[in-house]
Amino acid sequence: MTQTLHDTSPSAVDNLIERSILDVGIPPCPLILDRFMNEARLEEPDFNRLASIIGSDVGLSAGLIKTANSPYFGLRQRVRSVNEALTILGLKPASRAVAGIILRKAFPNVPNMERFWDASARIAYLSGWLAQHLNIRGLRAEDTYTFGLFRDCGIPVLLGRFPQYEKILNEANASTEQSFTEIENNGLSTNHAMIGCILAQSWWLPEEICLAIRNHHDLTALESLSSQIPLLSRRLIATAQLAEHIVQKQLGLSMTHEWSKLGDVSLRILELDEAQLNTLYSEAESVVNSEL
Repeated sequence: MTQTLHDTSPSAVDNLIERSILDVGIPPCPLILDRFMNEARLEEPDFNRLASIIGSDVGLSAGLIKTANSPYFGLRQRVRSVNEALTILGLKPASRAVAGIILRKAFPNVPNMERFWDASARIAYLSGWLAQHLNIRGLRAEDTYTFGLFRDCGIPVLLGRFPQYEKILNEANASTEQSFTEIENNGLSTNHAMIGCILAQSWWLPEEICLAIRNHHDLTALESLSSQIPLLSRRLIATAQLAEHIVQKQLGLSMTHEWSKLGDVSLRILELDEAQLNTLYSEAESVVNSEL
């Protein structure tokens, strides 16, 4: 897998996606999400039909309502039905929420992932809250939340495909200096950021989220003012990195050394200083500890 996302010709992208899905076992876009997105992309989508598609899955219906009522959306009234969730959230936020809920169900053959999904969910919720609380330019809470959920979705793909990946993952988590994805590349000739990007592309996520997933461990890309990564993608990466750091500090979940590598550049991108960071620790405590 030597092609990169920067090779954007249709044939190159299609070949990369097709080969990766076959070689690594990336779960294809689920039928229910495919049906939902096909309807949502019509000029005049039928909200009743969309609600019916979601309503065919009880867990998905409950998950969308719960997501709509979560703190980062800040709705003044509680949503009680799928129709209300679609109407109040709007199609794009609802589409992102649906994709995120389905994601967790896509890896039934990867055991003992509860802690991973719990950490991902908390990072996603806190990322959405940070986007609103800090009023980060250009970032919408729902997109920041979606990036937080999908950022590391390549990890369960690789765990399900390569028996040796758990050891490589532990090594990458423990490294204080070497790039996370460099360690993965050395052991597998691919990495979870690339695989996650391809999954996100095949699941209808927008390009800025896909690019953020692809580059979320790339310090050089984050630091470069002439980076090919859009500023919006860099802000998504920085916000989720900050959220992960706060979750690690307060709950001990998703433990890595990425903040020591990416923390300074993340704070610069978000235009925060250490004093503001210290204030955030206490301000974010209730969100971090909220029941999911």
